[in-house]
Amino acid sequence: MKKEIKAFFKNHPSLKVKSNEIAVKLGITEEYQYAELKHVLHKLTEEGVIEKFGKRYSLVHGKSEKLIGTVQIVNEGSYGFVILKEGGLKTDVFVAGKNLGTAFDSDIVEVNFFAKKTGRSIEGEVIQIIERAHTEIVGTLQKSKSFYFVIPDDKKIHRDIYVHPKKIGHAKVGDKVVVANIEWRSPDLNPEGTITELLGKAGTYDAEIASIARELKLPYKFPKEVLKEAETISVEIPEKEIKKRLDLRNTITFTIDPDDAKDFDDAVSIEELENGNYSVGVHIADVSHYAREGHRIYEEALKRGTSVYLVGKVIPMLPENLSNVICSLVPDKDRLTFSVIAEITPAAKIVKYEICKSIINSKRRFTYDEVQKILDNKKGEHYEKIFKLNEIAKQLRQKRMKKGSINFFTPEVVFKLDNSGKPVDITVKVIKESHNLIEEFMLMANQIVAEQFKPKKNIEAIPFVYRIHDLPDKEKVNEFARFVRSLGYSFDPNSANKPLQFQKLLESVQGTEEEAVVNEVAIRSMAKAVYSINNIGHYGLGFKYYTHFTSPIRRFPDLVVHNLLNNFLDNKLEKNLSIADLEEICNHSSAQERNAINAERLSVKLKQIEYLKGKVGSDFHGVVSGITHFGIFIELSQNLAEGMIRLRDLEDDFYIYDEKNYSITGRKYGRRIRLGDKINVKLIRVDDEKREIDFVLLEND
Repeated sequence: MKKEIKAFFKNHPSLKVKSNEIAVKLGITEEYQYAELKHVLHKLTEEGVIEKFGKRYSLVHGKSEKLIGTVQIVNEGSYGFVILKEGGLKTDVFVAGKNLGTAFDSDIVEVNFFAKKTGRSIEGEVIQIIERAHTEIVGTLQKSKSFYFVIPDDKKIHRDIYVHPKKIGHAKVGDKVVVANIEWRSPDLNPEGTITELLGKAGTYDAEIASIARELKLPYKFPKEVLKEAETISVEIPEKEIKKRLDLRNTITFTIDPDDAKDFDDAVSIEELENGNYSVGVHIADVSHYAREGHRIYEEALKRGTSVYLVGKVIPMLPENLSNVICSLVPDKDRLTFSVIAEITPAAKIVKYEICKSIINSKRRFTYDEVQKILDNKKGEHYEKIFKLNEIAKQLRQKRMKKGSINFFTPEVVFKLDNSGKPVDITVKVIKESHNLIEEFMLMANQIVAEQFKPKKNIEAIPFVYRIHDLPDKEKVNEFARFVRSLGYSFDPNSANKPLQFQKLLESVQGTEEEAVVNEVAIRSMAKAVYSINNIGHYGLGFKYYTHFTSPIRRFPDLVVHNLLNNFLDNKLEKNLSIADLEEICNHSSAQERNAINAERLSVKLKQIEYLKGKVGSDFHGVVSGITHFGIFIELSQNLAEGMIRLRDLEDDFYIYDEKNYSITGRKYGRRIRLGDKINVKLIRVDDEKREIDFVLLEND
């Protein structure tokens, strides 16, 4: 009983309760048990664990374990939740706005409980800031009558930052700035800080890019010593190095990339063999020859984890001298590569393969559109090779689908920018055969390299970096099935071959207006693909062994895989990183990848907002992409921008939110709007500060 009572008070450190109330909480009903309870309470009072106030008992301050967690602030500081790190509670702690104290979003805080509950959540208050999540905040400098303040870009930072006139540096009103040395002593006053960096005039493209990078804690500029090290690397390849490699400089190799690509890290080749089979080569830039462990370039690449592709701008993983020059497989230049060369039958069966260090000289830089034009017109430079590569790629794709690979389609937008970076047009990217051609051979190469490292009988496994994708959560799959049924499609969540079910469904929605929504909800029902040293296979692709090998210019795990391959081919496995180091790299790279995706999405959203600012009052066609208790989200079909129709703006009826059926229904007239519905809307408001787009509903034709 003593243990139970101590546990009770530790779980309710702010509670003051009578002995009979404790008895009810602990389920004590017998008289002798209640007598024992009172005896234990007396003992705990003597021991100083609890103290007595009249007839009530409370935990002595300092005797309880601290309740520590991360605060998530909602609705511009109206309220928040603290997600506890420990304590065994199955619920988060609700904190009203008045009880958030001086907490910013994502701060690590200590929280106390109240006796009462709000809804299903335990309610509490923040009593101490343990660790600040934000050492720097990016925002726009403004001025009131007598003081300056910075409005944070991140709307989860719910208070403006006061800046003394002597601490603004050279910044002017309207500038995008970085404010640091932030102190917040009282919730009754605003936080204070010092402007430490000027990013540029708010609204200019460079300032916005720098702002996104800072907001998501992405390294933006390279340290001087890293740039200096990169400049010392020579583009000339020593003859001694060439002799160590397979010389493919006379083989016709070429790259196929987007129009605006600056770095080319993969090339392909194909040669017909005497036996009627084909030798298909996938040649990847050998970044590992230049970015080696212990070098500043390598350490900086590890820190960044990935290149970040924002609209009209790249934050590269490697300095430009490497990414765009020395390692880039530009035409008519000798470049060091890693090659996967596979012998493939006309029926696309891989007979054998080899992985080797090589040197190539790319004969042509193609864009996707150029290759597509050659395929469509059945003529053009290197037509026969491109045609045969495409025929094999189509068969590889067909086989992959039959084995259970899921072809998720995430639509992308293409921006046309003017010289100042302002969007003048947005179109939805069309995926063509030329894109699929390259994708299939990259998948093939990644799979072959992973197969090389798969555990073998009676041989100790070599630690390796896999790209893994776990099975989807059963509950989420059931939810997804219910959603697509509401749209009139069939999906059996209990099927033994779920990947095939997913594939059939995605094929059935292809080309429809709800395709993007169905794909998005399908992806949400899936686990996230990550890097790991523990291979569990790749569910989405249907591969037992898979890795990332083909993009070492822009992904750090690929560079690590190249290093592991180097050591494997040279029989120097003792040089491999430890399991602990590889695991840390996997975790860090997965986190940086998520950051990069968030930055890319934010970049797209900001450009969509900028584009739509001049379209207020215009009508659009869209699809319902989300439904909440306060409104419905609409994705515009023309440019994939997402905005909201707030329920308060639906004036024709009072609408009731139906969470289970992904819909809202009018109470009076019974009109129902569901996820995936096609509707017409009018754009009524674009708020670039809050990053919000608002629509009102138009009557459908």
